Amino acid sequence: MILEVENNNLEEVFSEGSITVLDFYATWCGPCRTYLPIVEKFSKDNPDISVCKVNVDENRELVAKYGIRSMPTTVLLQNGQLITKVPGVIQQSKLEEFVGNLR
Repeated sequence: MILEVENNNLEEVFSEGSITVLDFYATWCGPCRTYLPIVEKFSKDNPDISVCKVNVDENRELVAKYGIRSMPTTVLLQNGQLITKVPGVIQQSKLEEFVGNLR
């Protein structure tokens, strides 16, 4: 299940699991719409990982905190700490590889 997080509730996600994937997106972004099914399938295939979407237009604090400059951007956190940040659409296999390195 993908959660929609905002500036004030991201910390709540960290307590739910040690690995968190953030998908920074915009509703008007074509590549973000292309990426959504990949993120949804990844979330379904990995129920033990917190997968969250962050709307860049509505959450400027998180955009600034993680230095997001393009959409989509995937941010991988472990225990709330930044592990990696990848701009652009990435395949599920690459997501699996990133997460596999943390398990």
